[in-house]
Amino acid sequence: MDVVLKIVSDIKAGNIKPIYFLMGEEPYYIDKLSDYIEQTVLTEDEKSFNQTVLYGRDVSIEDIVSTAKRYPMMAERQVVIVKEAQDLTKTIDKLESYAENPMPSTVLVFCYKYKTLDKRKKLSKLIAKLGILYESKKLYENQIGDWIKRVLSGKSYSIEPKANAMLVEFLGTDLSKINNELEKLQIILPKGSTITPKHIEENIGFSKDFNNFELLNALGSKNQLKAFQIVQYFSDNQKANPLVVTTSTVFGFFIKLLKYHGLKDRNPKNVAAVLGINPFFLKDYDLALKNYPMRKVSQIVSTLRNVDVKSKGVGANSWSQSDLLREMLLGIFN
Repeated sequence: MDVVLKIVSDIKAGNIKPIYFLMGEEPYYIDKLSDYIEQTVLTEDEKSFNQTVLYGRDVSIEDIVSTAKRYPMMAERQVVIVKEAQDLTKTIDKLESYAENPMPSTVLVFCYKYKTLDKRKKLSKLIAKLGILYESKKLYENQIGDWIKRVLSGKSYSIEPKANAMLVEFLGTDLSKINNELEKLQIILPKGSTITPKHIEENIGFSKDFNNFELLNALGSKNQLKAFQIVQYFSDNQKANPLVVTTSTVFGFFIKLLKYHGLKDRNPKNVAAVLGINPFFLKDYDLALKNYPMRKVSQIVSTLRNVDVKSKGVGANSWSQSDLLREMLLGIFN
């Protein structure tokens, strides 16, 4: 994120490069940077004649170079944006000759999603020398919560830890999807607001009481009634609560608990770092640690593996999602 802010800051200051090659597994920042360049480098009057958007599937490298070599009309520079540039992977090396001597009056932007250039090759080195070679890396799940907080803080909002965890649980690591939901909440809530689980439930559609986060809470505290109520809700709403997501989430919880049992240094900061969890939720793991001895946790992990096998149809073709979830809970609580 710091690299993105630096690129934006340089553009604002007039330090604009002739080539921006935006690549990587995380499309969110690629889109953000290309949108920023598209919206701000030229004035509205200049855009009509000097801004061109191309798509990788429709053009060749030769077409792009030809467009980039044109002179701007009644403007200091022109902007050429190539979206879905990953469709040009097989011929991208043909860009070398242009990268050696790019037009100083052209801002050429490549949106090369889900792939990266080989940084050892000549093309990458040329772009890095004269322009910007930016790799947008996918965030790990345990980094998403902090990302959400940073994004909201920059817009004068905050979020409760549980609400943050709900977003990560339901939306995963897709930054674009998460950002879209955050923007919906920012339209509804005034600046300075703190986003709560109730806001998430009312405006995004996730139940604050029946979700995997609450299921883990029920399992950790050995609240059998609550756990069975939640899995029944999941069985009645299977489309919104896929079995594979629930079993993998529960499996991950007990694997972390197994790691916790094996830790010698149980300083809260160290535990949170090793387990990859928000320190706010450490109390839930502390309670589960007391409720489930290490031997029991090992048995539960074995049970969860069996449930996972059966969920894939091995030896349990006639088992419903409800049956499998109940077997999972019985294996945990008995």
